[in-house]
Amino acid sequence: MSHSPADLLITGCAVLVHDDQERIRFEQDAAIVVRDGLVASVTSAADVVGLAAVERIDARGQVALPGLINCHTHAPMVALRGLAEDLPTEEWFNDVVWPVESNLTEKDVELGARLACAEMIRAGVTCFADHYFSMDTVAAVVAECGLRAHLGEAYFSSQGPQGREKSLEFALRHRGTADGRITTALAPHAPYTVTDADLTATAELALEHGLPVHIHAAENRDQTDTSLSRHGVTPVEVLDRTGLLATDLLIAHGTGIIDRDLPVLERASDRTAVATAPRGYLKFAWPDTTPIRALRAIGVPVGLATDGAASNNSLDVWESMALTSLIQKSTEGDPRWLTSRQALHHATLQSAQAVGLGDSIGSIAAGRKADIILVDLSGPHTQPVHDLAATLVHSARSADVRTTIVDGRVLMRDRELLTLDVPAVVRELGERLPALVDRSHGRRIQDYDT
Repeated sequence: MSHSPADLLITGCAVLVHDDQERIRFEQDAAIVVRDGLVASVTSAADVVGLAAVERIDARGQVALPGLINCHTHAPMVALRGLAEDLPTEEWFNDVVWPVESNLTEKDVELGARLACAEMIRAGVTCFADHYFSMDTVAAVVAECGLRAHLGEAYFSSQGPQGREKSLEFALRHRGTADGRITTALAPHAPYTVTDADLTATAELALEHGLPVHIHAAENRDQTDTSLSRHGVTPVEVLDRTGLLATDLLIAHGTGIIDRDLPVLERASDRTAVATAPRGYLKFAWPDTTPIRALRAIGVPVGLATDGAASNNSLDVWESMALTSLIQKSTEGDPRWLTSRQALHHATLQSAQAVGLGDSIGSIAAGRKADIILVDLSGPHTQPVHDLAATLVHSARSADVRTTIVDGRVLMRDRELLTLDVPAVVRELGERLPALVDRSHGRRIQDYDT
């Protein structure tokens, strides 16, 4: 081990580590040495007793996990949290969300993004995949607050060719920015709002420029049934015939994936991932959830997500982890699936793979980015600990995250946010809400018709 001072030294914690068999385990009484934004080593606390460090964190009684990753969200939509409640999907879009989104200004997006980033840092999320509008603004907030993000400028075919062009231009201009913390994707909205011609053009641009694609597809069973009755193919088959399954593709939701889609997805399993955001599916009373067991059987990684806070009401990936485990048990009728250890694997390495960062984040190991969260298990609701994985998934809460670190930089220490001023954001957003939520104009940015 090098004896030049470490940038950051975390000692005394248990550390979640991965083996090469898709399993996790915990190293007790460990230490994490961070240099130049990377994990230099994971070793024992005894090994680093004499090591000098610029910054030290005594993490006794805490567990170090890879930072959580929100694999599909619309961060600025926190501004609409609780605005469209107890509605079916179609009315939710057409009567509330799309009319209100037609009012969005860059300032609204900026304030929403700030609030979302604060919420995520506090909940132990270190990276998020965002699919929205005015993404230049979101990129600026990410650069400032220190998070990692995978960003795509969403578009509909109703915007004409300039929607797609703007999405490409954004992706090329911002990839690798914010000291490398921002990666980008092309972001066609969905097969029901983007024409086959536009999807095909998007696939060609993705391959030409080496860009991934982030899209909503087969979100629910209704979309699949409607696609079959109108076009004779499922949404997944649309992705296949337009060439999108030949790109690095992130599919949001996929609760409408059916058996005939599985062989199609299996052929693309080395470059396709699905993001699951189960709370919203329950809230919309969708009949199915993401078929994780079937997707894992064909080698497709499934990352955890929250969707936007207008449908999920929170950006709490910790909750998504617990809900994913519970809903999978219920859906499959099998208490052995999905285990706490599997849930933690989805939350870490599989989520990193889903956003195209499986080689650099998602585990705490030498050479990986130092995206680390420290979770305090001293509370009465997390004691005693018989099974650390079960304690983390089913007893701990996002509020037990004490410290959030991205690229070796501490963004929250002992629950104190260091890079964002929440009261100022809330105050300014509050002043803008009346204009934002006004629907009297009768416009909407798009129609939901599936």
